[in-house]
Order: sequence, then C-alpha cells, then structure tokens
Amino acid sequence: METNASGASPTLLVVDDDPEVLAIIDRFAGQLGFTVVGERSGRAAVASLAFTRPDVALIELRMPDIDGLAVLREMQAADSRSEVVLMTEHATVDTAIDAIKAGALDYLTKPFDFDRLRELLITVRKRVERRETFLRIDAGLAKQFEFHGLIGRTPAMQELFDSVRRFAPHARTVLISGETGTGKELVARALHKLGPRRNRPLVTVNCSAVVETLFESELFGHVRGAFTGASEAKTGLFEHAHEGTMFLDEVGELPLSMQAKLLRAVELGEVQRVGAVQTRTVDVCAIAATNRDLTVESAAGRFRSDLYYRLSILELRLSPLRDRREDIPYLTAAFVKEFAEQLGRPINGITVAAERLLQRAPWPGNVRELRNVLQRACILSDNKILTEREIANSMSPAPSEGPASLSPEESPLRAADDPALLSTVQRDQITRVLRLVGGNKAAAAKQLGMSRRSLYRWLDRLDIQH
Repeated sequence: METNASGASPTLLVVDDDPEVLAIIDRFAGQLGFTVVGERSGRAAVASLAFTRPDVALIELRMPDIDGLAVLREMQAADSRSEVVLMTEHATVDTAIDAIKAGALDYLTKPFDFDRLRELLITVRKRVERRETFLRIDAGLAKQFEFHGLIGRTPAMQELFDSVRRFAPHARTVLISGETGTGKELVARALHKLGPRRNRPLVTVNCSAVVETLFESELFGHVRGAFTGASEAKTGLFEHAHEGTMFLDEVGELPLSMQAKLLRAVELGEVQRVGAVQTRTVDVCAIAATNRDLTVESAAGRFRSDLYYRLSILELRLSPLRDRREDIPYLTAAFVKEFAEQLGRPINGITVAAERLLQRAPWPGNVRELRNVLQRACILSDNKILTEREIANSMSPAPSEGPASLSPEESPLRAADDPALLSTVQRDQITRVLRLVGGNKAAAAKQLGMSRRSLYRWLDRLDIQH
C-alpha cells in the first residue's frame, strides 16, 4: 500500500446510502493506498467531520436527509483543503455546473468509469503527498464552541452547557463532580456569572488545602481571644460570601467533624464564629465540587449522607477528556493561540502526526494536562508548527518510562519513542528552558512542571552545569 510523505495513508470519505457502492469503493480505493471511511447519510458524514479530516470525499448528490452539495459546503467550512467529487446516477449539465461552482473537484456518473475514478484518486494522492503536512490552528472555530472558558462540541459538553444555563438562575446548592482537571471550577464560575448573584462576591475555598484545626475559623470566623493567637476577631469566608456564591472545591476532603457545621450553614444559612455564643445569618449559594464518588464515600461512612443529599439537589457531572476526544482539536486550537500570544510567537499549526499523538494519549489529568502539555510545547518550539517530537517531549511519562529513581511527578519530561534519545532529548529540553528564563531555576522548574528539587536531580543526572 502506498502512503503519503508523512507516512500516513491519505483518507477518502465515501458518502452513499447504498452499502454496495461503499463496499466497491472501499476495495478499489484501498488498492490505491487510501484509508476509506464510509458513511451512509449526509448527516452522518457532517458529524464525522468533527474527528475525521478526509483528503478527498466521494459524495452521492441525492440522499434522503441532506444532499451532497450541503455536505460539500460543510466540508469546505471544516477544512478547505479537502477535495470533493460528487457522484450520481442522474447526471445533467446543470447539476454538473452547480457542483463545480460549489467547489467540487469533479463530477462522476454511475455506473462508474473506474479508469476515470482511478485517475481522480491518483491526482488527489499526489496533491496530498506535495501538501505541507500540518493542520492550521483555527481558533475562530474553537471560539464557536467556547462557553465561559469551557470548550466542547461533543453532545456531552453541549448538554452540560445547557444544564448550566438552566440551573444558574435558580440554583442555591449545586454539586459538580468529575475527575481532576476536567474544569469543575470553570463550571462553578459560569453558574455564578449567569446567576442573579453575578454582581456579588464569588468566594473559593479549597477544602483539601486548609489545615483541619483552622478550618472552622477559616469558614466561619472567630472572636477575639477564642484561642491562642486570636488577637482580634476574624470574619469567616461564609460571611464574606454573603449574598454571593461560596465555591467549596474538593468538598469530599472535608473532615467529618466539619461536615455537620457545613450542613447547618448551607441548609439554614447559619454560621457561628469560633468562641461566639450567637449565630449569624448568611445568604449564600453553595457550589461544591469533588473528584470523589460521594455516594461511595457516604456508604463507607466517610461523608455524611445528609450533606450529600443537600449539596446534590442539582448535580452536574463532567466527562473525562478520554471520553470526548472529538473536543481535543478545538481545545488544542484555543490553547495554542493563547500561548502563542503570551510568548509572542507565530505558532499557527500542529503537524498531523502531533495531532494523532494528542488523540491517542490517555490524559489522566484531563483538560488541565492537555493545556500544560501544549504550554510546554509552545515554550520549547522554535517553529511556526508544533511537531510530534515537541508534543512527545512535553508529555508526562507513564511510571515505567522515567528513570527508575524518580517518581512520575518528578519526571515530567518525556523522550521520543526511541529510548536511545532519552538523555539527549531531556538535556536539550532542560537547557532550552533554562536559556529562555535566563538560568532562573525556580522559573525553569515551573515551566517544566516539576519541583525545584526535582530539577536539580535532573541537572545532576544529565550532567548539566548549574
């Protein structure tokens, strides 16, 4: 089988409601080196454009749902480089003229003249082989699917956006669940911005980051002399959020001893400062987020069921990135544009091989991980196009890929697939970042996504002078 210059077979999209036609063209085009994708309706073909970028398409003009000209227009909007050949059993001069005017490469009649079809496909294949093998970043297209900082074209994300719009005007308590890095805080901010409290404070507290002994004081405040060191009264975060929104991030980490008091604050709007006798009334919309399954936590006795039921009156669940891979190109477009502007670099595309690498990655850290990878790749790139090597070098390794003495968290650098390149690639990556930040170790560690201590261990391991 012949392939294009990038090593990948050109892709042919065939759209016809006749399965026999699909089978015939699949066999014929496969012998010419094409990867064939078949769709039996115009709507299915349009939907497939979210994750398939065909080099050429053979499209039946007359189909029961939407016609071939409509599919042609959608393909041109998605990727102007795709060639389209329309086909039909009912050819007329007028329809042929319409097809060419609409941008079709050619027009075929059925039954096929296979010599003519072979000539067309070989012509397209040669064009693909000469074509620069990269995908331009279409940030404008990504913007169409942006919702208050969240980006998603998939049905799951569009349904989430609709739910946020419906919940926001009426929400008093909302539970947002999803894996780390899926965008729970962005959803909370969207609920606040779209709700009636948008002009009041949005107060965020990370339940996993506050010391347990100080948690009650942080949330509810304290009076002067309540405990050693309480030299003056302090207003708690719930009072700061009065008439606004309180965002309780990682609420599943909240100690059991605090959960009853949180329930009282959320349910009755009452808070009691540490050391005080009287309670205070607050009016707060409580939005909680967690990466834990609180039904499991409740059954295990680690989370109060009454608090769970109160928080989950309205619940939103975010899908992990691995379950919505069709959104990766749009997220990539938005992030690359953002970092290119920050860095003042003309990065405007990503190679096809790099995009395939992004699509295959497991993304345990979800959108946050994808964003970090693209940020590192943009920092490391000296080109207008992000390459597969730059993306691979910016990815965190699986536990077995890094040096044996370092944990995955300490080893965010990933070499190319050839193990012999490991030291060279990582040395190049670290020295380039150090050069960009003027030798500042703290700044370099931050850009590389590791601790400063880990960076020094890498410098020693790779024998880089510091």
